[in-house]
Amino acid sequence: MLSLTMILVLLGCGVVAGFLAGLLGVGGGLVIVPVIVGVLHASGLGGEHVQHLAVGTSLAVMVFTSFASVRAHHKKGAVNWAIVRGMAPAMVAGTLAGSLLAGLIPGQVLRCLFVVYAYVIGAQMFFAAKPVASRELPGFAGQSAAGSVIGVISSWVGIGGGSMSVPFMGWCNVPMHNAIATSAALGWPIALSGAIGYLISGWGAPGLPAGAVGFVYLPAMLALLVMTVLCAPLGARAAHSLPVAGLKKAFAVLMVVMATQMLLELLHHS
Repeated sequence: MLSLTMILVLLGCGVVAGFLAGLLGVGGGLVIVPVIVGVLHASGLGGEHVQHLAVGTSLAVMVFTSFASVRAHHKKGAVNWAIVRGMAPAMVAGTLAGSLLAGLIPGQVLRCLFVVYAYVIGAQMFFAAKPVASRELPGFAGQSAAGSVIGVISSWVGIGGGSMSVPFMGWCNVPMHNAIATSAALGWPIALSGAIGYLISGWGAPGLPAGAVGFVYLPAMLALLVMTVLCAPLGARAAHSLPVAGLKKAFAVLMVVMATQMLLELLHHS
């Protein structure tokens, strides 16, 4: 079981992840996954399934946190539900397929995918690189294709997909405030289908710690869930008074540092 110290680490991670999610509009998965990996390693739990447990638990946490975000954006009338209807079915299919397939992917490979993704998104945030709005939103087939790709990648990294869906919608001339709100709405079906997929793919897997349901580790999920739900609104309010552009660069550096630490551990154990 987790020690009191490890529980406190998870609670602290929930504070940071929730606050940053509200402040910067980024999902907490890029913070949560490395911390869960570190906590499980330090506790001697999870064995070869540490990365699977971290990703599955991250998605399970987002089922609850993203739902609260969707409600807030919907009340402001900012969600483009036509885009949600166009992209969500394929996103759900891609996320579910990816999370079921994840049970067959070695944990080291999943960790490599996370490291690469964190480096790419860290660079994109640090340099504020955005695709130029140069086309219109594609039809149902195009939205489905984009949704399925975003869903699969999200399922392997443990995120809600906003770091991909927001740039995609911006590229297609969707106003930024609508893109962010619509991305939040798309994050909930990604999180739900991903969590279900990791629960199924990890069911009966050997070496799982007590408290794990499939590849979802309930003690970590509960500790993170409480703090992310409490702190996300604080971050959203702080966004109006803090230098968000500078904080995005700081967050990008944090992501690169965490990704580098994971990379060094991968090289050490290879």
